[in-house]
Amino acid sequence: MRQLYVIGIGAGDPEQVTVQAIRALNAVDVFFVLDKGAAKDDLVALRAEICRRYVTERPYRIVEIADPDRDRSVLTGRQYNAAVQDWHEARVGAIEAAMLAELAPGENPGFLVWGDPALYDSIIRIVDRLRARGALDFDYQVIPGISSVQQLAAAHRIVLNRIGEPIHITTGRRLRSGLPAGQDNVVVMLDSDLACRDLTEAGLEIYWGAYLGSPEQILVHGLLADVIDEIAGRRAAARERIGWIMDTYLIRRPV
Repeated sequence: MRQLYVIGIGAGDPEQVTVQAIRALNAVDVFFVLDKGAAKDDLVALRAEICRRYVTERPYRIVEIADPDRDRSVLTGRQYNAAVQDWHEARVGAIEAAMLAELAPGENPGFLVWGDPALYDSIIRIVDRLRARGALDFDYQVIPGISSVQQLAAAHRIVLNRIGEPIHITTGRRLRSGLPAGQDNVVVMLDSDLACRDLTEAGLEIYWGAYLGSPEQILVHGLLADVIDEIAGRRAAARERIGWIMDTYLIRRPV
């Protein structure tokens, strides 16, 4: 049976690719990459560099698939979930069509996933849907990777939680309602609008990072009230210069 590989490749540094991931890379014949447009061509280029650097045991191909548009006008509730489900279904259709067209008998497909495939990424759900359709007969493996959350902590040289405290991971969309009650260490991902600037609790501390693990990495740490303008300014300037932004941060309540 054909084997599909979902491979976590780290937060941006090719040296974060694990030995297990390298073994999986060398079992793939065709890498399928969702193309998010010209502004993010360098993300496709980094995947290509990882393949060039680590795939040494067999020939391979990279197939780019145009990522279907997503309705981003709805931000909450059932309509949001429905919009994401529709987007996922469109992705499944595009990937299935590409795989049927590109894979020869016996060839193994693979997906290279930023960070860790199990943390705020849709590819495992999409692979499950793809498999359930039945047009392609395959089994699959998931290879974990270093996430932006881990890279954030390493870059700031911190532990994500204080002694005995839990860690809460959420999105910028959910942070608009404020910090969750009873959660003193809150990691925020997928925040397109820097929702933390609306937090008004006294004494909040932030560890912020953008382009984590890459040569463009930017780090800011301090009391949220003191550094939020710096973060917003550096974030806007970087987005204008590079064309996109990926950032993650930890908000910590005072003891």
